Amino acid sequence: MSDDIDKALDWLGNPVDCDGCAYRDRLAEGRCEPLRACVQDRYAKRIQRFFQWNGDLAGEHLDHPYFEVRANAARFAPIFIVPRLMDDPDETVRAAVARRLPRRLLLKMRGDPDREVRIAVASRLEDADLSPLMRDPDYSVRLRVARRVPEGMLPAMMHDEDPEIRLEVANRIGLDWLMSMAWDDSARVRMVVARRLPPEKLSALTGDADWCVRFVVASRLPPEDLAPLTEDPVDDVRTVAQKRRAGLPATGDLIPD
Repeated sequence: MSDDIDKALDWLGNPVDCDGCAYRDRLAEGRCEPLRACVQDRYAKRIQRFFQWNGDLAGEHLDHPYFEVRANAARFAPIFIVPRLMDDPDETVRAAVARRLPRRLLLKMRGDPDREVRIAVASRLEDADLSPLMRDPDYSVRLRVARRVPEGMLPAMMHDEDPEIRLEVANRIGLDWLMSMAWDDSARVRMVVARRLPPEKLSALTGDADWCVRFVVASRLPPEDLAPLTEDPVDDVRTVAQKRRAGLPATGDLIPD
């Protein structure tokens, strides 16, 4: 199709015929334009632009055989007729529908078989409505949920199997729960914990297996608690700890190159 970008072809690969189009009167009115705004064209952007210019026709195209036409029509059609596409066979159409549905209908799409549809759903639901999606089998859906659920719901995602999800949780979770992530398998997660915890609670991380985590701890721990790190096997960690314990200026918690 990339070779045909300068050609006006319909979704079956046939040349677009303006003379035979049911909306040819709109061409004279400037409400459609070959290669730019055309409902007969196979390219989604041209179809989208057609409905932007002719929103009154969107409702007539919800049953069109080409999925791009249905998907774009769903974006502009009157909302009361859009729900009939909730079970459309194409995921692009269902995702477009999910971006418009009211909450009571959107809830029914949380179990859609396609990840992109569920991502669209997760992008619009709020609070407790997101709970079932916290255990979604797809990483991208759970990540969207982790970014949107209220802070109080994040403890339920602390042990997600994916470290990227846990990283997002560690960045947002309340301080009352943050300490529970200090022993996470991922050093990146523990790094966030080390940077967010109050300094007086960092002693538990002085023996962390990752020297970068220990470096952050050495940069933030109260001087009176730095003794274990003054003998750290890594020079950068040991130096920061020794300087701070001696009351000398030391670098911040930026990891050395």
